Amino acid sequence: MSTATAQKQGFGATLWDYLTTVDHKKIAILYLVSGGIFFLAGGLEALLIRIQLMVPDNNFVSSGMYNQLITMHGTTMIFLAAMPFIFALMNIAVPLQIGARDVAFPFLNSLGFWLFFFGGVLLNLSWFTGAPDAGWTAYAPLSTTSPGHGMDFYVLGLQISGAGTLIGGINFLVTIINMRAPGMTYMRMPLFTWTALVTSVLILFAFPALTVGLFLMMFDRLFGAGFFDPTMGGNHVIWEHLFWIFGHPEVYILVLPIFGLFSDIISTFSKKRLFGYSAMVFATVLIGFLGFMVWAHHMFTTGLGPIANSIFAIATMAIAVPTGIKIFNWLFTMWGGVIRMTAAMLWTVAFIPSFTLGGFTGVMLAAAAADFQYHDTYFVVAHFHYVIVGGVVFGVFAGLHYWWPKMFGKILDEKLGKLAFWPFFIGFHLTFFIQHFLGLMGMPRRYWVFHSGDGLDLGNLISTIGAFFMTLGTLIFLYNVIITSIKGEKASADPWDARTLEWSIPSPPPFYNFKQTPLVRGLDPLWVEKRQGNGKMTPAEPLGDIHMPNNSFIPFMISLGSFVMGYGLIYQVDDSRWLFVAIAGLLITLGSMFVRSVKDDLGYHIHKEDLEEKGAGSE
Repeated sequence: MSTATAQKQGFGATLWDYLTTVDHKKIAILYLVSGGIFFLAGGLEALLIRIQLMVPDNNFVSSGMYNQLITMHGTTMIFLAAMPFIFALMNIAVPLQIGARDVAFPFLNSLGFWLFFFGGVLLNLSWFTGAPDAGWTAYAPLSTTSPGHGMDFYVLGLQISGAGTLIGGINFLVTIINMRAPGMTYMRMPLFTWTALVTSVLILFAFPALTVGLFLMMFDRLFGAGFFDPTMGGNHVIWEHLFWIFGHPEVYILVLPIFGLFSDIISTFSKKRLFGYSAMVFATVLIGFLGFMVWAHHMFTTGLGPIANSIFAIATMAIAVPTGIKIFNWLFTMWGGVIRMTAAMLWTVAFIPSFTLGGFTGVMLAAAAADFQYHDTYFVVAHFHYVIVGGVVFGVFAGLHYWWPKMFGKILDEKLGKLAFWPFFIGFHLTFFIQHFLGLMGMPRRYWVFHSGDGLDLGNLISTIGAFFMTLGTLIFLYNVIITSIKGEKASADPWDARTLEWSIPSPPPFYNFKQTPLVRGLDPLWVEKRQGNGKMTPAEPLGDIHMPNNSFIPFMISLGSFVMGYGLIYQVDDSRWLFVAIAGLLITLGSMFVRSVKDDLGYHIHKEDLEEKGAGSE
């Protein structure tokens, strides 16, 4: 069922449809909406942080609340906003770009989302009883000795959410390897699909390290173990290694799909084939490979010794090379092209200098000796916000403008899109550029006040003003979304005159995506057909019955059980009766899994006759 059909149903029917859906296009919308809500929550936390730092010796929030705000802001933005946005874009685009009718495991796609969602809800429930306060990196021993239950919510919320992400990564890996349309060889895949493939591999290898670290911390906090307690033979630094073995690939998990997205957007709006396609693919794989070899650059000041520091410094500098290849190839793609400066292209062009600056300060931080000066100052805060906001957030805005017609069948208002861009872009640079200098002047991270004699007044005031500009840009974008949904311009199948398969079918697509699997005859397959005068894809098969999966409520129940179990485990420390709640949650999860195992769910078929009524073709 298409999104348009769902809008004609009653609210109850639509709600049930989304709670039980296994359709990748609807799951994309679920990821988008929940990620958007968490993004607004994380943005509000950021705004409160900046208000506190607007003037010297401020007491807008207490020191304890400030620690909770910085912890929840970082955790929410990375795990609960950026990740679901990436999965929203992957869900809407990847199956359509490779000519598939859905992902390889639609049931698991739904399960991955609901686990992520309930993990995020569990984490944010901590606000009612005291949020986590040990920083988003949760370094031991601060995290293991933090009073209250805040860090317990962190551990179990991220554990449940991370399981969902891992499931999603495996799903997309199998989908891209196994479900490409005839003729879609690896070197004919769009760059976004390539980056989704490499990202899925990174998820597969990076998230288990976080899972292990959180598992050990859970035992330390809830069951009195001593993995991170030196007095019991443990080691604080082990947490740092486990966290950053996950944490640095996580940066590339977030930014690589955005690189692929920008490649598709620049190619479309420059009316040119992507310059150096094979070099871009190689650079993507190399970034993914090197991403696992640099984690200890976060730990130069830990005391690993000069040899380890030197090795990780060199590896970190090396990763700038494939990234540089990408930057130049994007510029060369635009060079000589017929550029249309749409809202999506505006975000894309703004990304290039912003992200390059973030990469430049990254190479500065890679110099181990210099890092002793930069470490734990606002220079680092500025660096990673230039990478994450200047890369990922700009990319998400660009991707939403680009694929909104495919998701919802309407085009976001271009004027409002550009109006949202400018305050956000100006505010972003106002907020974070000055923080490089605040850091070099010695302002440490995570401090809740600074004094009037420190010389940091003006820089912090400018930074806070910038944050309000970014808020304005976000609100204009939200207004654009609301206006478009009420009276937006209806989108054709191919509103951008684009090059890849997703634009060969109606907007929004029918629930089965392709009536007939398309035949891919080259890179940019739709463009190949346009050049040869067809204007639409050649089918690779005769019209026949289409097998589709049934909707299922079981993923929701499995995830709900995990949520209940997590809540029970947190409070069993205070009162052993909470163990019964944890066991009840476990039984809900295991019972749901059992039902899934014994129930024959063979899906259903859309018959050839029903498809013929709608006309043949690869649409």
